Amino acid sequence: MAKFVPHQYQQYAIDFLLQHEQAGLFLDMGLGKTVITLTALKQLKKKGEIDKTLVVAPKIVAENVWKQEPKKWEHLQDLSFSYILGSPKQREKALKTEADIYVITRDNVAWMVDLLKGNWIFDTLVLDELSSFKNHQSKRFKKLREIRPYVKRVIGLTGTPIPNGYMDLWSEMYLLDIGKRLGKYITEYRRNYFYALNRWSFIEYKLMPGADKIIDQKISDICLSMKAKDYLNLKEPQVIDVTVELSPKEMKAYKEMEREAVLSIDEEVITATSAGIVVNKLLQLANGAIYTRDQKDYKIIHNRKLEALEELVEQAAGENVIVYYTYQHDKERILANFPEARLLKTEKDVEDWNKGKIKMLVAHPASAGHGLNLQDGGSIAIWFGLNWSLELYQQANARLHRQGQKNTVRIYRIIAENTVDNRVLKVLNGKNMRQEELLEQLRAEVTQRSEIIY
Repeated sequence: MAKFVPHQYQQYAIDFLLQHEQAGLFLDMGLGKTVITLTALKQLKKKGEIDKTLVVAPKIVAENVWKQEPKKWEHLQDLSFSYILGSPKQREKALKTEADIYVITRDNVAWMVDLLKGNWIFDTLVLDELSSFKNHQSKRFKKLREIRPYVKRVIGLTGTPIPNGYMDLWSEMYLLDIGKRLGKYITEYRRNYFYALNRWSFIEYKLMPGADKIIDQKISDICLSMKAKDYLNLKEPQVIDVTVELSPKEMKAYKEMEREAVLSIDEEVITATSAGIVVNKLLQLANGAIYTRDQKDYKIIHNRKLEALEELVEQAAGENVIVYYTYQHDKERILANFPEARLLKTEKDVEDWNKGKIKMLVAHPASAGHGLNLQDGGSIAIWFGLNWSLELYQQANARLHRQGQKNTVRIYRIIAENTVDNRVLKVLNGKNMRQEELLEQLRAEVTQRSEIIY
């Protein structure tokens, strides 16, 4: 747990939230939107200006970021949270639990609005990833529109308010100010700022010349925009851990594999070979799949990291990303889920990446570990799976974080909570631990648990 000392730009953003009952924070990834928001909410709560806050977020963000971030900072420990997640019965119980801040996934917003009907209990609304409400015809937007008049304060968080153009902005702004700045209806917005082109089977709307500047001016009083390159220290990369939690059933499978694999090692001698085999098995399972005995086929255990990767790509909102994988089954599942991704294999791939032609480059750290210059193609690296080799980890990150990089490098590590991933982090954080020592630590823990359980 750490003491939060906000950077100057973070304090500016906190003050902005305190001063505006409707506020859009358009901040890049890595600038600390969550802790900024929580700090402002705490101060507003202390002043008696707000009572109950509802946070609406993408599934992986609701289940992880809004759970983990409050635990990091000393000043947030007196805030109480209730997570409206899980089955309908679990969600109803969480909704009835007394708390300062309630967190729900955006997919369950309609369910909650219908459940509460005329008994809306939240005076503050935080929309994490505001751009996910860009579709004015979506059910989630329509349901929030119903309750919006009953909410006093609204905070919209996103790094990309207009991922597909200015047409996306109307519904997002409506949830902030109920149509005060861009109009109460999408038709009014279109009429004022767009012209229509007839395209055989559909109508395409184009922004009128100069309309973008008018729109920007209209929303500027309640929206604050910050770019990572303007505020983050280019000399040091930003390392951000994204945790995922396995379900009880998935964790049971992991623990059974952990116990069987670790305790099967000769109690007297732990060799590098046996240690490597066990760590590899556990890392595979943490990533979501594990090879069968013939090492050709594999069994999928969970998709938690794939879900997290999807959310990170969505948050990157068009920025190019390089994804590092560990095992072949990781690579196959990533490529299957992201058809636009390209595997790093040839000089042509490197060339196209550096020209900005590849939105997602998938690479093994060993193949991108030395010599490659990838800094021109992007500044975001995502580690889907971890490897205990500190050298490979550092060298792979150095492909982006090197001379010529114009932006702050952001390194995201997807961590399966309560698995071997947590131990391997010690290696990646520079601790001098060999895999034999890592296994010894695991074996001691598993042995202790086995003595208690069995």
